[in-house]
Amino acid sequence: MLDVTKLTQAEIRRLGIEALTQALGPAGMARFMQQFEKGSGDYTTDRDKILGNPTLDEIFARIEERRKQSEKNKNS
Repeated sequence: MLDVTKLTQAEIRRLGIEALTQALGPAGMARFMQQFEKGSGDYTTDRDKILGNPTLDEIFARIEERRKQSEKNKNS
C-alpha cells in the first residue's frame, strides 16, 4: 500500500483520478467528479429566505392544507 502521507495533494488527486478512470472508465469518472463541484452561495441563508423560520404548528398546518388540497383534486 502506498504511504499517502508522503504524497502532495496534486499527487493524491492524480492517483485518485487514475483509479476512478480505471474502475469506472473516463465517462464514469467524469460523472463521479461532477458530484463534487463547488457550488456558490450560502445554502442556509437562501433556505431561511425561502422557508423563513416556521413553528411546528405552522409546518403541520401547511401539511394538513396540502393533504386537503390533494384530496380535493383527487375527487374533482
